[in-house]
Amino acid sequence: MNHKIKRTATLVITGLLAVSLAACGGNSKSGNGASNGQDGGAAKGNKVTIELAISKSSQDSAFIQQDILDEFEQKSNIKVNLQLIPAEQTTTVLQTKLAVEETPDLIQYNLASATTDLNLERNFEILDDQEWVSRIQNKDVLSAYGHVYSFHVSQDTGMQGVVYNKQIYEDLGLSIPNSYEEFLEVCEKIKASGVTPVFMPYKDAWAANIWPAAAFADFITTVEPTYFDELNSNKRKWSDIPEFQTFLQQQYDVYKKGYTNADVLSDSYDMAVGKFLNKEVAMMFMGDWLIEGVAEQDPSMKLGVFPIPAVENARLGASPLGGQLFIPKKAKHLEEAKQFLNFLAEKEVAQKIVDSKGYVSNLSDVTTPELPEHKQEIVDNYITPKKTVLTTDAFMLVDRSELYRLLQDQFAGGLTPEEVLKNWDEKFAQLMKDKEIAGF
Repeated sequence: MNHKIKRTATLVITGLLAVSLAACGGNSKSGNGASNGQDGGAAKGNKVTIELAISKSSQDSAFIQQDILDEFEQKSNIKVNLQLIPAEQTTTVLQTKLAVEETPDLIQYNLASATTDLNLERNFEILDDQEWVSRIQNKDVLSAYGHVYSFHVSQDTGMQGVVYNKQIYEDLGLSIPNSYEEFLEVCEKIKASGVTPVFMPYKDAWAANIWPAAAFADFITTVEPTYFDELNSNKRKWSDIPEFQTFLQQQYDVYKKGYTNADVLSDSYDMAVGKFLNKEVAMMFMGDWLIEGVAEQDPSMKLGVFPIPAVENARLGASPLGGQLFIPKKAKHLEEAKQFLNFLAEKEVAQKIVDSKGYVSNLSDVTTPELPEHKQEIVDNYITPKKTVLTTDAFMLVDRSELYRLLQDQFAGGLTPEEVLKNWDEKFAQLMKDKEIAGF
């Protein structure tokens, strides 16, 4: 298998194994490092403002909770200003900022995507020498190319499938579907009850990839594990695999049969929490991070997640850990940005974050709380019995933005599944050629 593929797969698998832990702890003592703002402009009594760029779809991030930001400012005299970027433009905007050297001081992004989208090695600081690194229990979920490039207090991975409202299922006497046909039957019963079965926020192009990314990976790793190597060496085309066309058609048919919101290309991910809170929708093809967002506003609402039912006995998709913090090499306030990470890593602060989010702690002196019900179910029903699969994104060596836009084009009625994949074949080949991948 390609070295880069192995690296990414190892990163995610390590993270998955960690989720099954009920608690993490240790006796290591933490130092405060520079977290009290004793370096840089803030130490001289001058208020310093650092810029943190983050997607609007990540506004539930633990790192930007107002109480956390206020405490940091009080202790350090450093204010964190948020640059909120529209979710569908996040990658493009960050690429532009990095290219023209208008870099923020901090960026929240996904490590696996940063290696392909944002040129990780060229653009970001190596953080190996930071004090908190010695307290990290699972460095793999923060590392690439042998170095720690990112920060997070958690070692959870994102689990992708169908997020669903358990109460609606119970009220209608529904069971988790085990096939595509059963899923359509569930949708029909939910629709008949007056609730929209599935919310599709495909104004955000990446959201349209949740279904195919999990379904295709489940098929390949079950039927023909060599397909990813063949795709990444130009020995096989994406359009050569008919099952992928089937999976794209399945998702589109859910929409065409009237089981979704009408304006799938106008509705965005940031509407999802409200849709579930108002009980307007019953399901969504998404990661379990959505469940956490809903629980923050209404802890009484019971949501769960089950595998994308593209085939019988499907496995739950697993993506790399997301939402890490990165420091660009050309950050204007480099030291102050590092102080912010040191502050977040302080034992008391990190414990507060881990407790509030139900994270599996990645710091030796911060204890994992009792896991939320939905997360414990994931551990019991999917991780422990090994019913998970790395999503297709984990095996991709290039930016997937063009694929996401092609999926949008399908829902606009402009492309068939076959045309989506043929167009992606061309774009994929060019991207691989640009990266000088052998075979292209």
